[in-house]
Amino acid sequence: MTSFRTFTELVLDRAAELGTEDAFIFLPDDANGSVPEHLSYAGLDQDARRIASWLQAHGVAGGQVLLLYPSGTDFIKAFTGCLYAGAVAVPAPLPTEQGQHFTRVSGILRDAEVRAVLTDSTNAPEISAWLASEGMTDVLCLATDGADYGDPGAYTVPDLSPEHLAFLQYTSGSTSDPKGVMVSHRNLLANEAAIQHAAGTDSNTRFSGWLPFYHDMGLIGHVLHPLYIGGSAVLLSPVSFLRRPHRWLKTFGDYGATIGGGPNFAYDLCVRRVTDEQIAELDLSTWGAAANGAEPVRAETVRAFTERFAEAGFRPESFFPCYGMAETTLLVSGTPLGRRPAQRTVDPVALEQGTFGDPQDDGPRRTLVGSGVIHDFTVKIVDPDTRQERPEGSVGEIWVKGDSVASGYWKRPLTNTEIFDAHITDGRGREDAGGWLRTGDLGALEDGELYVTGRLKELIIFAGRNLYPQDVERAVQSTDKALGVGSGAVFTVETDREHVVVVQEVRVSAVGTDLRSVATGVQRMLGQELNMPAGNVILVRPGTVRKTTSGKIQRTLMRKLFLQGALTPLYEVLEPAVRGTVADATGSSLAQAGV
Repeated sequence: MTSFRTFTELVLDRAAELGTEDAFIFLPDDANGSVPEHLSYAGLDQDARRIASWLQAHGVAGGQVLLLYPSGTDFIKAFTGCLYAGAVAVPAPLPTEQGQHFTRVSGILRDAEVRAVLTDSTNAPEISAWLASEGMTDVLCLATDGADYGDPGAYTVPDLSPEHLAFLQYTSGSTSDPKGVMVSHRNLLANEAAIQHAAGTDSNTRFSGWLPFYHDMGLIGHVLHPLYIGGSAVLLSPVSFLRRPHRWLKTFGDYGATIGGGPNFAYDLCVRRVTDEQIAELDLSTWGAAANGAEPVRAETVRAFTERFAEAGFRPESFFPCYGMAETTLLVSGTPLGRRPAQRTVDPVALEQGTFGDPQDDGPRRTLVGSGVIHDFTVKIVDPDTRQERPEGSVGEIWVKGDSVASGYWKRPLTNTEIFDAHITDGRGREDAGGWLRTGDLGALEDGELYVTGRLKELIIFAGRNLYPQDVERAVQSTDKALGVGSGAVFTVETDREHVVVVQEVRVSAVGTDLRSVATGVQRMLGQELNMPAGNVILVRPGTVRKTTSGKIQRTLMRKLFLQGALTPLYEVLEPAVRGTVADATGSSLAQAGV
Protein backbone atom coordinates (compact mmCIF):
# COMPACT_ATOMS: atom_id res chain seq x y z
CA MET A 1 0.00 0.00 0.00
CA THR A 2 1.04 3.60 -0.52
CA SER A 3 1.03 6.36 2.06
CA PHE A 4 -1.88 8.05 0.26
CA ARG A 5 -5.31 7.95 1.86
CA THR A 6 -7.18 8.29 -1.43
CA PHE A 7 -6.53 7.75 -5.11
CA THR A 8 -7.23 11.45 -5.63
CA GLU A 9 -4.26 12.37 -3.43
CA LEU A 10 -2.09 9.93 -5.35
CA VAL A 11 -2.93 11.33 -8.80
CA LEU A 12 -2.42 14.93 -7.64
CA ASP A 13 1.00 13.92 -6.34
CA ARG A 14 1.93 12.05 -9.53
CA ALA A 15 0.94 15.04 -11.66
CA ALA A 16 3.07 17.42 -9.60
CA GLU A 17 6.02 15.03 -9.70
CA LEU A 18 5.97 13.86 -13.33
CA GLY A 19 4.79 17.02 -15.14
CA THR A 20 5.46 16.78 -18.87
CA GLU A 21 6.15 13.05 -18.94
CA ASP A 22 3.72 10.95 -20.97
CA ALA A 23 0.94 9.37 -18.98
CA PHE A 24 -0.96 8.03 -22.02
CA ILE A 25 -0.44 7.65 -25.75
CA PHE A 26 -3.65 6.98 -27.67
CA LEU A 27 -3.54 5.55 -31.19
CA PRO A 28 -6.52 6.64 -33.34
CA ASP A 29 -8.50 4.03 -35.25
CA ASP A 30 -7.17 5.20 -38.59
CA ALA A 31 -3.90 3.33 -39.01
CA ASN A 32 -2.89 5.32 -42.11
CA GLY A 33 -1.00 8.37 -40.99
CA SER A 34 -3.01 9.47 -37.98
CA VAL A 35 -0.83 11.11 -35.36
CA PRO A 36 -0.84 9.44 -31.93
CA GLU A 37 -2.21 11.63 -29.15
CA HIS A 38 0.14 12.18 -26.22
CA LEU A 39 -1.34 13.11 -22.84
CA SER A 40 1.17 14.19 -20.22
CA TYR A 41 0.65 14.11 -16.48
CA ALA A 42 0.52 17.91 -16.47
CA GLY A 43 -2.01 17.99 -19.32
CA LEU A 44 -4.18 15.44 -17.55
CA ASP A 45 -3.99 17.45 -14.35
CA GLN A 46 -4.98 20.70 -16.05
CA ASP A 47 -8.03 19.25 -17.80
CA ALA A 48 -9.07 17.28 -14.71
CA ARG A 49 -8.99 20.50 -12.65
CA ARG A 50 -11.19 22.24 -15.24
CA ILE A 51 -13.75 19.41 -15.16
CA ALA A 52 -13.59 19.17 -11.36
CA SER A 53 -14.14 22.90 -10.90
CA TRP A 54 -17.24 22.70 -13.12
CA LEU A 55 -18.60 19.76 -11.12
CA GLN A 56 -17.93 21.58 -7.86
CA ALA A 57 -19.47 24.82 -9.11
CA HIS A 58 -22.65 22.98 -10.16
CA GLY A 59 -23.04 21.11 -6.87
CA VAL A 60 -22.25 17.70 -8.29
CA ALA A 61 -19.25 16.95 -6.04
CA GLY A 62 -20.15 13.93 -3.94
CA GLY A 63 -22.80 12.79 -6.42
CA GLN A 64 -22.75 10.25 -9.23
CA VAL A 65 -21.53 11.30 -12.68
CA LEU A 66 -22.20 9.12 -15.73
CA LEU A 67 -19.33 8.96 -18.24
CA LEU A 68 -20.34 8.25 -21.86
CA TYR A 69 -17.36 8.47 -24.22
CA PRO A 70 -15.83 6.79 -27.22
CA SER A 71 -12.38 5.32 -26.56
CA GLY A 72 -9.84 8.07 -26.12
CA THR A 73 -8.21 10.45 -23.67
CA ASP A 74 -11.42 12.44 -23.07
CA PHE A 75 -12.69 9.60 -20.92
CA ILE A 76 -9.47 9.53 -18.89
CA LYS A 77 -9.66 13.27 -18.28
CA ALA A 78 -13.30 13.03 -17.22
CA PHE A 79 -12.70 10.11 -14.86
CA THR A 80 -9.76 11.93 -13.29
CA GLY A 81 -11.89 15.07 -13.05
CA CYS A 82 -14.45 13.11 -11.03
CA LEU A 83 -11.70 11.90 -8.70
CA TYR A 84 -10.46 15.46 -8.30
CA ALA A 85 -13.96 16.76 -7.53
CA GLY A 86 -14.81 14.03 -5.06
CA ALA A 87 -17.62 12.91 -7.37
CA VAL A 88 -18.43 9.24 -7.99
CA ALA A 89 -17.64 8.29 -11.57
CA VAL A 90 -20.01 5.85 -13.29
CA PRO A 91 -18.34 4.52 -16.47
CA ALA A 92 -20.73 3.04 -19.02
CA PRO A 93 -20.70 2.02 -22.68
CA LEU A 94 -21.50 4.72 -25.19
CA PRO A 95 -24.85 3.54 -26.65
CA THR A 96 -24.14 4.79 -30.15
CA GLU A 97 -21.07 2.53 -30.28
CA GLN A 98 -22.76 -0.56 -28.86
CA GLY A 99 -25.83 -0.84 -31.07
CA GLN A 100 -27.92 -1.19 -27.90
CA HIS A 101 -29.36 2.32 -28.07
CA PHE A 102 -29.99 3.64 -24.58
CA THR A 103 -31.72 0.67 -22.94
CA ARG A 104 -28.82 -0.43 -20.75
CA VAL A 105 -27.55 3.04 -19.81
CA SER A 106 -31.10 4.13 -18.97
CA GLY A 107 -31.10 1.48 -16.27
CA ILE A 108 -27.72 2.68 -15.00
CA LEU A 109 -28.83 6.33 -15.13
CA ARG A 110 -31.75 5.67 -12.80
CA ASP A 111 -30.14 3.06 -10.56
CA ALA A 112 -27.07 5.22 -9.88
CA GLU A 113 -29.13 8.37 -9.26
CA VAL A 114 -26.91 10.23 -11.69
CA ARG A 115 -26.70 14.00 -11.32
CA ALA A 116 -24.60 14.81 -14.39
CA VAL A 117 -23.45 13.19 -17.62
CA LEU A 118 -20.05 13.91 -19.11
CA THR A 119 -19.41 13.19 -22.79
CA ASP A 120 -17.86 14.78 -25.89
CA SER A 121 -19.27 17.37 -28.27
CA THR A 122 -20.03 14.79 -30.97
CA ASN A 123 -22.36 12.81 -28.72
CA ALA A 124 -23.69 15.58 -26.45
CA PRO A 125 -26.75 16.52 -28.61
CA GLU A 126 -28.04 12.94 -28.77
CA ILE A 127 -27.36 12.37 -25.07
CA SER A 128 -29.16 15.60 -24.15
CA ALA A 129 -32.15 14.49 -26.21
CA TRP A 130 -32.09 11.10 -24.50
CA LEU A 131 -32.08 12.72 -21.05
CA ALA A 132 -35.06 14.84 -22.05
CA SER A 133 -36.93 11.78 -23.36
CA GLU A 134 -36.30 10.05 -20.02
CA GLY A 135 -37.75 13.02 -18.15
CA MET A 136 -34.35 13.66 -16.53
CA THR A 137 -34.23 17.38 -17.25
CA ASP A 138 -32.50 18.04 -13.93
CA VAL A 139 -29.49 15.93 -14.96
CA LEU A 140 -26.73 18.16 -16.33
CA CYS A 141 -24.88 17.29 -19.53
CA LEU A 142 -21.42 18.62 -20.36
CA ALA A 143 -19.18 18.11 -23.39
CA THR A 144 -15.71 18.16 -21.86
CA ASP A 145 -13.71 18.49 -25.08
CA GLY A 146 -14.49 22.20 -25.26
CA ALA A 147 -12.69 24.96 -23.38
CA ASP A 148 -15.46 27.37 -22.42
CA TYR A 149 -16.35 25.85 -19.07
CA GLY A 150 -14.72 25.54 -15.68
CA ASP A 151 -11.75 27.41 -14.23
CA PRO A 152 -8.79 25.21 -13.27
CA GLY A 153 -7.70 27.92 -10.86
CA ALA A 154 -11.02 27.72 -8.98
CA TYR A 155 -10.58 24.03 -8.19
CA THR A 156 -10.36 23.05 -4.54
CA VAL A 157 -9.04 19.71 -3.29
CA PRO A 158 -11.89 17.80 -1.60
CA ASP A 159 -11.68 16.41 1.92
CA LEU A 160 -12.08 12.68 1.27
CA SER A 161 -11.57 9.61 3.41
CA PRO A 162 -10.51 6.12 2.27
CA GLU A 163 -14.11 4.99 2.64
CA HIS A 164 -15.49 7.52 0.14
CA LEU A 165 -16.61 5.94 -3.12
CA ALA A 166 -14.23 6.40 -6.03
CA PHE A 167 -16.58 4.97 -8.68
CA LEU A 168 -19.42 2.56 -9.38
CA GLN A 169 -18.43 -0.36 -11.61
CA TYR A 170 -21.54 -1.72 -13.27
CA THR A 171 -21.25 -5.40 -14.03
CA SER A 172 -21.33 -6.32 -17.69
CA GLY A 173 -24.39 -8.55 -17.55
CA SER A 174 -27.25 -8.44 -19.99
CA THR A 175 -30.25 -7.55 -17.86
CA SER A 176 -32.03 -4.22 -17.68
CA ASP A 177 -31.54 -4.31 -13.92
CA PRO A 178 -27.81 -3.51 -13.66
CA LYS A 179 -25.81 -3.78 -10.44
CA GLY A 180 -23.16 -1.21 -9.54
CA VAL A 181 -20.19 -2.43 -7.50
CA MET A 182 -19.27 0.24 -4.91
CA VAL A 183 -15.50 0.71 -5.17
CA SER A 184 -14.05 2.90 -2.43
CA HIS A 185 -10.69 4.65 -2.48
CA ARG A 186 -9.48 2.04 0.03
CA ASN A 187 -10.57 -0.79 -2.28
CA LEU A 188 -8.93 0.84 -5.29
CA LEU A 189 -5.59 1.53 -3.58
CA ALA A 190 -5.52 -1.98 -2.12
CA ASN A 191 -6.13 -3.61 -5.48
CA GLU A 192 -3.61 -1.47 -7.31
CA ALA A 193 -1.09 -2.60 -4.67
CA ALA A 194 -2.13 -6.21 -5.29
CA ILE A 195 -1.63 -5.78 -9.05
CA GLN A 196 1.81 -4.29 -8.47
CA HIS A 197 2.68 -7.17 -6.16
CA ALA A 198 1.52 -9.79 -8.67
CA ALA A 199 2.81 -8.22 -11.88
CA GLY A 200 5.99 -6.59 -10.55
CA THR A 201 5.21 -3.19 -12.05
CA ASP A 202 7.10 0.04 -11.38
CA SER A 203 7.50 3.52 -12.87
CA ASN A 204 9.34 2.06 -15.87
CA THR A 205 6.40 -0.17 -16.77
CA ARG A 206 4.52 0.71 -19.95
CA PHE A 207 1.10 -0.82 -20.55
CA SER A 208 -0.43 -1.63 -23.92
CA GLY A 209 -4.18 -2.08 -23.99
CA TRP A 210 -7.34 -2.01 -26.09
CA LEU A 211 -10.04 -3.04 -23.62
CA PRO A 212 -13.05 -0.74 -23.09
CA PHE A 213 -12.42 1.87 -20.39
CA TYR A 214 -15.81 1.15 -18.81
CA HIS A 215 -14.74 -2.47 -18.20
CA ASP A 216 -12.93 -3.23 -14.93
CA MET A 217 -9.84 -4.72 -16.58
CA GLY A 218 -9.54 -1.83 -19.03
CA LEU A 219 -10.17 0.86 -16.41
CA ILE A 220 -8.24 -0.40 -13.39
CA GLY A 221 -5.55 -2.30 -15.26
CA HIS A 222 -4.78 -0.14 -18.28
CA VAL A 223 -5.83 3.35 -17.15
CA LEU A 224 -5.57 3.65 -13.37
CA HIS A 225 -2.62 1.35 -12.71
CA PRO A 226 -0.23 3.41 -14.87
CA LEU A 227 -1.21 6.43 -12.77
CA TYR A 228 -0.75 4.40 -9.57
CA ILE A 229 2.84 3.44 -10.42
CA GLY A 230 3.75 6.68 -12.19
CA GLY A 231 4.20 4.80 -15.47
CA SER A 232 2.53 5.12 -18.85
CA ALA A 233 0.23 3.32 -21.27
CA VAL A 234 -0.24 3.00 -25.01
CA LEU A 235 -3.94 2.57 -25.76
CA LEU A 236 -6.16 1.88 -28.74
CA SER A 237 -9.87 1.24 -29.13
CA PRO A 238 -11.53 -2.20 -29.03
CA VAL A 239 -12.73 -1.69 -32.60
CA SER A 240 -9.20 -0.96 -33.74
CA PHE A 241 -7.96 -4.19 -32.13
CA LEU A 242 -10.77 -6.32 -33.53
CA ARG A 243 -10.22 -4.98 -37.05
CA ARG A 244 -6.43 -5.16 -36.97
CA PRO A 245 -5.17 -7.21 -34.00
CA HIS A 246 -1.58 -6.87 -35.15
CA ARG A 247 -1.75 -3.12 -34.30
CA TRP A 248 -1.94 -4.05 -30.62
CA LEU A 249 0.97 -6.47 -30.87
CA LYS A 250 3.01 -3.92 -32.80
CA THR A 251 2.86 -1.45 -29.89
CA PHE A 252 5.17 -3.65 -27.81
CA GLY A 253 8.05 -3.15 -30.21
CA ASP A 254 7.18 0.37 -31.34
CA TYR A 255 6.74 1.80 -27.83
CA GLY A 256 8.63 -0.63 -25.62
CA ALA A 257 5.47 -1.79 -23.86
CA THR A 258 6.08 -4.37 -21.17
CA ILE A 259 2.64 -5.49 -19.98
CA GLY A 260 -0.87 -5.82 -21.35
CA GLY A 261 -3.52 -8.38 -22.02
CA GLY A 262 -7.16 -9.31 -22.29
CA PRO A 263 -9.55 -12.24 -22.31
CA ASN A 264 -8.60 -15.60 -23.77
CA PHE A 265 -10.45 -14.88 -27.04
CA ALA A 266 -8.06 -11.99 -27.80
CA TYR A 267 -5.10 -14.36 -28.04
CA ASP A 268 -7.13 -16.76 -30.20
CA LEU A 269 -7.97 -13.84 -32.50
CA CYS A 270 -4.29 -12.94 -32.85
CA VAL A 271 -3.40 -16.53 -33.72
CA ARG A 272 -6.06 -16.63 -36.45
CA ARG A 273 -5.81 -13.15 -37.89
CA VAL A 274 -2.17 -12.02 -37.69
CA THR A 275 -0.36 -13.03 -40.87
CA ASP A 276 3.15 -14.40 -41.30
CA GLU A 277 4.15 -11.12 -42.95
CA GLN A 278 2.85 -9.14 -39.97
CA ILE A 279 4.63 -11.42 -37.49
CA ALA A 280 7.90 -10.71 -39.29
CA GLU A 281 7.46 -7.03 -38.36
CA LEU A 282 6.79 -7.67 -34.66
CA ASP A 283 9.12 -7.46 -31.68
CA LEU A 284 7.48 -8.96 -28.59
CA SER A 285 10.70 -9.37 -26.61
CA THR A 286 9.80 -6.58 -24.16
CA TRP A 287 6.44 -8.21 -23.27
CA GLY A 288 7.05 -9.50 -19.76
CA ALA A 289 3.47 -10.06 -18.57
CA ALA A 290 0.74 -11.07 -21.03
CA ALA A 291 -2.33 -11.01 -18.80
CA ASN A 292 -4.97 -13.56 -19.67
CA GLY A 293 -8.14 -13.27 -17.61
CA ALA A 294 -11.88 -12.49 -17.55
CA GLU A 295 -12.80 -15.98 -18.79
CA PRO A 296 -11.38 -19.52 -18.41
CA VAL A 297 -7.86 -19.73 -19.81
CA ARG A 298 -7.48 -22.45 -22.41
CA ALA A 299 -4.34 -24.59 -22.56
CA GLU A 300 -4.76 -24.79 -26.35
CA THR A 301 -4.65 -21.00 -26.57
CA VAL A 302 -1.52 -20.70 -24.43
CA ARG A 303 0.25 -23.29 -26.58
CA ALA A 304 -0.92 -21.92 -29.94
CA PHE A 305 -0.06 -18.28 -29.15
CA THR A 306 3.35 -19.19 -27.72
CA GLU A 307 4.24 -21.26 -30.76
CA ARG A 308 2.87 -18.78 -33.30
CA PHE A 309 4.67 -15.75 -31.90
CA ALA A 310 7.92 -17.32 -30.69
CA GLU A 311 9.75 -16.03 -33.75
CA ALA A 312 8.67 -12.50 -32.77
CA GLY A 313 10.36 -12.90 -29.39
CA PHE A 314 7.39 -13.94 -27.25
CA ARG A 315 8.49 -16.18 -24.37
CA PRO A 316 6.39 -18.97 -22.79
CA GLU A 317 7.01 -17.56 -19.31
CA SER A 318 5.53 -14.22 -20.34
CA PHE A 319 1.98 -15.55 -20.14
CA PHE A 320 0.29 -14.18 -17.02
CA PRO A 321 -2.98 -16.06 -16.39
CA CYS A 322 -4.89 -14.29 -13.64
CA TYR A 323 -8.26 -14.22 -11.93
CA GLY A 324 -10.45 -11.43 -10.63
CA MET A 325 -13.78 -9.69 -10.91
CA ALA A 326 -15.45 -6.32 -10.45
CA GLU A 327 -16.58 -7.27 -6.94
CA THR A 328 -12.94 -7.59 -5.87
CA THR A 329 -12.13 -4.32 -7.68
CA LEU A 330 -10.09 -6.36 -10.17
CA LEU A 331 -7.27 -8.85 -9.57
CA VAL A 332 -7.30 -11.70 -7.01
CA SER A 333 -4.54 -14.00 -8.24
CA GLY A 334 -1.76 -13.98 -10.81
CA THR A 335 0.98 -16.21 -12.17
CA PRO A 336 4.42 -15.47 -10.64
CA LEU A 337 6.64 -13.59 -13.06
CA GLY A 338 9.20 -15.65 -14.91
CA ARG A 339 7.25 -18.88 -14.39
CA ARG A 340 5.31 -20.66 -17.08
CA PRO A 341 1.58 -20.97 -16.47
CA ALA A 342 0.71 -23.94 -14.27
CA GLN A 343 -1.22 -26.71 -16.00
CA ARG A 344 -3.06 -29.63 -14.43
CA THR A 345 -4.28 -32.59 -16.45
CA VAL A 346 -7.32 -34.22 -14.86
CA ASP A 347 -9.76 -37.03 -15.47
CA PRO A 348 -12.96 -35.42 -16.86
CA VAL A 349 -15.13 -37.97 -15.07
CA ALA A 350 -13.52 -37.14 -11.72
CA LEU A 351 -13.90 -33.43 -12.50
CA GLU A 352 -17.61 -33.96 -13.09
CA GLN A 353 -17.73 -35.41 -9.58
CA GLY A 354 -15.90 -32.40 -8.13
CA THR A 355 -12.34 -33.66 -7.67
CA PHE A 356 -8.97 -33.44 -9.39
CA GLY A 357 -8.27 -37.05 -10.35
CA ASP A 358 -5.36 -38.17 -12.51
CA PRO A 359 -6.44 -39.51 -15.92
CA GLN A 360 -6.03 -43.13 -16.87
CA ASP A 361 -3.23 -43.92 -19.32
CA ASP A 362 -5.55 -44.36 -22.28
CA GLY A 363 -8.54 -42.51 -20.87
CA PRO A 364 -9.96 -39.06 -21.62
CA ARG A 365 -8.27 -36.04 -20.12
CA ARG A 366 -8.75 -32.32 -19.71
CA THR A 367 -5.96 -29.82 -19.14
CA LEU A 368 -6.68 -26.89 -16.83
CA VAL A 369 -4.57 -23.74 -16.77
CA GLY A 370 -3.89 -22.23 -13.36
CA SER A 371 -4.85 -18.64 -12.63
CA GLY A 372 -1.88 -18.04 -10.40
CA VAL A 373 -1.24 -17.74 -6.69
CA ILE A 374 -2.85 -15.58 -4.02
CA HIS A 375 -0.95 -13.00 -1.95
CA ASP A 376 -3.23 -10.16 -0.91
CA PHE A 377 -6.44 -12.08 -0.26
CA THR A 378 -7.75 -15.04 1.68
CA VAL A 379 -9.42 -17.54 -0.63
CA LYS A 380 -11.43 -20.60 0.31
CA ILE A 381 -13.11 -23.25 -1.82
CA VAL A 382 -16.58 -23.83 -0.38
CA ASP A 383 -19.44 -26.22 -1.11
CA PRO A 384 -22.14 -23.78 -2.32
CA ASP A 385 -24.94 -25.87 -0.81
CA THR A 386 -23.56 -26.91 2.60
CA ARG A 387 -21.23 -23.87 2.89
CA GLN A 388 -18.49 -26.12 4.25
CA GLU A 389 -14.89 -25.67 3.12
CA ARG A 390 -13.76 -28.19 0.52
CA PRO A 391 -10.41 -30.00 0.80
CA GLU A 392 -7.45 -29.27 -1.49
CA GLY A 393 -7.94 -30.54 -5.02
CA SER A 394 -11.73 -30.43 -4.72
CA VAL A 395 -14.02 -28.18 -6.76
CA GLY A 396 -16.34 -25.71 -5.07
CA GLU A 397 -17.33 -22.07 -5.15
CA ILE A 398 -14.49 -19.57 -4.79
CA TRP A 399 -14.98 -17.37 -1.69
CA VAL A 400 -12.77 -14.33 -1.13
CA LYS A 401 -11.80 -11.89 1.63
CA GLY A 402 -9.49 -8.87 1.44
CA ASP A 403 -9.19 -5.07 1.44
CA SER A 404 -9.94 -5.01 -2.28
CA VAL A 405 -13.37 -6.60 -1.86
CA ALA A 406 -16.07 -3.97 -2.33
CA SER A 407 -18.68 -3.33 0.34
CA GLY A 408 -21.44 -4.42 -2.01
CA TYR A 409 -23.74 -3.35 -4.81
CA TRP A 410 -25.28 0.11 -4.89
CA LYS A 411 -28.72 0.06 -3.19
CA ARG A 412 -28.86 -3.75 -2.92
CA PRO A 413 -28.85 -4.44 0.87
CA LEU A 414 -30.47 -7.88 0.71
CA THR A 415 -28.25 -9.05 -2.13
CA ASN A 416 -25.20 -7.68 -0.34
CA THR A 417 -25.94 -9.74 2.76
CA GLU A 418 -26.13 -12.87 0.64
CA ILE A 419 -23.18 -12.19 -1.67
CA PHE A 420 -20.75 -10.04 0.34
CA ASP A 421 -21.31 -11.36 3.88
CA ALA A 422 -21.39 -15.13 3.50
CA HIS A 423 -20.51 -17.45 6.38
CA ILE A 424 -18.60 -20.73 6.30
CA THR A 425 -20.01 -23.49 8.50
CA ASP A 426 -18.16 -26.36 10.14
CA GLY A 427 -20.97 -28.81 9.48
CA ARG A 428 -22.00 -28.91 13.14
CA GLY A 429 -24.16 -25.81 13.11
CA ARG A 430 -21.37 -23.35 13.89
CA GLU A 431 -20.48 -20.48 11.55
CA ASP A 432 -17.41 -18.30 11.25
CA ALA A 433 -17.46 -14.49 11.48
CA GLY A 434 -18.60 -14.14 7.85
CA GLY A 435 -17.58 -11.35 5.54
CA TRP A 436 -16.84 -13.69 2.62
CA LEU A 437 -17.57 -12.68 -0.97
CA ARG A 438 -19.33 -15.43 -2.92
CA THR A 439 -17.84 -15.06 -6.39
CA GLY A 440 -20.22 -17.41 -8.21
CA ASP A 441 -17.15 -18.98 -9.83
CA LEU A 442 -16.18 -22.62 -9.45
CA GLY A 443 -12.59 -23.67 -8.89
CA ALA A 444 -10.07 -25.55 -6.79
CA LEU A 445 -6.82 -24.89 -4.94
CA GLU A 446 -3.91 -27.26 -5.33
CA ASP A 447 -0.31 -26.65 -4.23
CA GLY A 448 -1.09 -22.97 -3.80
CA GLU A 449 -2.41 -22.56 -7.37
CA LEU A 450 -5.96 -21.43 -8.09
CA TYR A 451 -7.72 -23.24 -10.92
CA VAL A 452 -10.98 -21.72 -12.19
CA THR A 453 -13.26 -24.31 -13.75
CA GLY A 454 -16.45 -22.42 -14.61
CA ARG A 455 -19.49 -20.48 -13.41
CA LEU A 456 -21.77 -21.95 -10.76
CA LYS A 457 -24.98 -20.68 -12.41
CA GLU A 458 -23.94 -22.06 -15.80
CA LEU A 459 -22.97 -25.54 -14.62
CA ILE A 460 -24.99 -28.16 -16.48
CA ILE A 461 -26.24 -30.84 -14.09
CA PHE A 462 -27.29 -33.63 -16.38
CA ALA A 463 -28.04 -37.24 -15.42
CA GLY A 464 -26.09 -36.82 -12.18
CA ARG A 465 -23.05 -35.33 -13.95
CA ASN A 466 -21.60 -31.82 -13.56
CA LEU A 467 -20.76 -30.64 -17.07
CA TYR A 468 -18.99 -27.38 -17.86
CA PRO A 469 -20.58 -25.60 -20.83
CA GLN A 470 -17.26 -24.34 -22.17
CA ASP A 471 -16.04 -27.95 -22.50
CA VAL A 472 -19.14 -28.94 -24.46
CA GLU A 473 -18.85 -25.81 -26.63
CA ARG A 474 -15.22 -26.62 -27.47
CA ALA A 475 -16.19 -30.18 -28.38
CA VAL A 476 -18.94 -28.90 -30.66
CA GLN A 477 -16.57 -26.50 -32.42
CA SER A 478 -14.08 -29.30 -33.05
CA THR A 479 -16.54 -31.29 -35.17
CA ASP A 480 -16.39 -29.14 -38.28
CA LYS A 481 -14.11 -26.39 -39.61
CA ALA A 482 -17.17 -24.26 -40.31
CA LEU A 483 -17.83 -24.13 -36.54
CA GLY A 484 -14.27 -23.58 -35.33
CA VAL A 485 -14.18 -19.82 -35.86
CA GLY A 486 -17.61 -19.11 -34.38
CA SER A 487 -18.91 -18.83 -30.84
CA GLY A 488 -21.35 -21.16 -29.20
CA ALA A 489 -23.56 -21.37 -26.14
CA VAL A 490 -24.67 -24.56 -24.41
CA PHE A 491 -27.41 -24.59 -21.77
CA THR A 492 -30.34 -26.68 -20.57
CA VAL A 493 -34.08 -26.20 -20.66
CA GLU A 494 -36.59 -28.14 -18.62
CA THR A 495 -39.86 -29.76 -19.66
CA ASP A 496 -40.63 -33.08 -18.02
CA ARG A 497 -36.85 -33.50 -17.86
CA GLU A 498 -33.64 -31.62 -18.62
CA HIS A 499 -32.74 -31.10 -22.27
CA VAL A 500 -29.33 -29.92 -23.49
CA VAL A 501 -29.48 -27.19 -26.14
CA VAL A 502 -26.57 -26.22 -28.40
CA VAL A 503 -26.56 -22.85 -30.16
CA GLN A 504 -23.57 -22.58 -32.47
CA GLU A 505 -22.47 -20.00 -35.01
CA VAL A 506 -21.59 -21.42 -38.42
CA ARG A 507 -19.73 -20.00 -41.37
CA VAL A 508 -22.07 -20.89 -44.20
CA SER A 509 -19.47 -20.25 -46.92
CA ALA A 510 -17.45 -23.17 -45.57
CA VAL A 511 -20.25 -25.74 -45.83
CA GLY A 512 -22.58 -24.41 -48.49
CA THR A 513 -26.13 -25.48 -47.85
CA ASP A 514 -25.40 -28.82 -46.15
CA LEU A 515 -26.24 -27.58 -42.67
CA ARG A 516 -28.15 -30.75 -41.85
CA SER A 517 -24.93 -32.77 -42.00
CA VAL A 518 -23.21 -30.26 -39.71
CA ALA A 519 -25.99 -30.52 -37.12
CA THR A 520 -26.02 -34.32 -37.38
CA GLY A 521 -22.26 -34.35 -36.85
CA VAL A 522 -22.66 -32.31 -33.68
CA GLN A 523 -25.33 -34.68 -32.36
CA ARG A 524 -23.22 -37.74 -33.19
CA MET A 525 -20.11 -36.35 -31.49
CA LEU A 526 -21.94 -35.39 -28.29
CA GLY A 527 -23.57 -38.80 -28.08
CA GLN A 528 -20.46 -40.84 -28.81
CA GLU A 529 -17.73 -38.81 -27.13
CA LEU A 530 -19.52 -37.11 -24.24
CA ASN A 531 -22.26 -39.69 -23.72
CA MET A 532 -24.97 -37.08 -23.65
CA PRO A 533 -28.05 -36.80 -25.86
CA ALA A 534 -28.15 -33.58 -27.86
CA GLY A 535 -31.38 -33.57 -29.74
CA ASN A 536 -31.42 -29.77 -29.87
CA VAL A 537 -28.92 -28.07 -32.18
CA ILE A 538 -29.46 -24.56 -33.52
CA LEU A 539 -27.04 -23.26 -36.14
CA VAL A 540 -26.98 -19.47 -36.43
CA ARG A 541 -25.14 -16.72 -38.25
CA PRO A 542 -21.83 -15.34 -36.89
CA GLY A 543 -22.44 -12.58 -34.35
CA THR A 544 -25.64 -14.13 -32.97
CA VAL A 545 -24.15 -15.49 -29.74
CA ARG A 546 -24.15 -12.67 -27.19
CA LYS A 547 -21.08 -11.80 -25.13
CA THR A 548 -20.23 -9.43 -22.31
CA THR A 549 -17.82 -6.54 -22.84
CA SER A 550 -15.00 -8.81 -21.70
CA GLY A 551 -15.86 -11.54 -24.18
CA LYS A 552 -17.69 -13.97 -21.87
CA ILE A 553 -20.47 -15.99 -23.45
CA GLN A 554 -23.82 -14.82 -22.06
CA ARG A 555 -25.36 -18.29 -21.75
CA THR A 556 -28.19 -17.20 -19.48
CA LEU A 557 -29.22 -14.53 -21.98
CA MET A 558 -28.94 -16.99 -24.88
CA ARG A 559 -31.21 -19.39 -23.03
CA LYS A 560 -33.72 -16.58 -22.50
CA LEU A 561 -33.61 -15.54 -26.17
CA PHE A 562 -34.01 -19.16 -27.26
CA LEU A 563 -37.06 -19.70 -25.08
CA GLN A 564 -38.56 -16.44 -26.35
CA GLY A 565 -38.13 -17.59 -29.93
CA ALA A 566 -35.88 -14.59 -30.53
CA LEU A 567 -33.09 -16.51 -32.31
CA THR A 568 -33.14 -16.76 -36.09
CA PRO A 569 -31.72 -20.16 -37.04
CA LEU A 570 -30.04 -21.06 -40.28
CA TYR A 571 -30.90 -24.63 -39.42
CA GLU A 572 -32.29 -26.28 -36.31
CA VAL A 573 -33.30 -29.65 -34.99
CA LEU A 574 -35.39 -29.65 -31.81
CA GLU A 575 -36.99 -32.34 -29.71
CA PRO A 576 -40.80 -32.05 -29.75
CA ALA A 577 -41.03 -31.19 -26.05
CA VAL A 578 -38.46 -28.39 -26.44
CA ARG A 579 -40.14 -27.06 -29.58
CA GLY A 580 -43.42 -26.98 -27.70
CA THR A 581 -41.86 -25.05 -24.81
CA VAL A 582 -40.50 -22.40 -27.20
CA ALA A 583 -43.86 -22.19 -29.00
CA ASP A 584 -45.73 -21.80 -25.71
CA ALA A 585 -43.36 -19.05 -24.56
CA THR A 586 -43.60 -17.25 -27.88
CA GLY A 587 -47.39 -17.45 -27.89
CA SER A 588 -47.59 -16.16 -24.33
CA SER A 589 -45.37 -13.20 -25.21
CA LEU A 590 -47.49 -12.33 -28.23
CA ALA A 591 -50.67 -12.57 -26.18
CA GLN A 592 -49.25 -10.24 -23.52
CA ALA A 593 -48.33 -7.79 -26.25
CA GLY A 594 -51.89 -7.92 -27.59
CA VAL A 595 -50.87 -9.38 -30.94
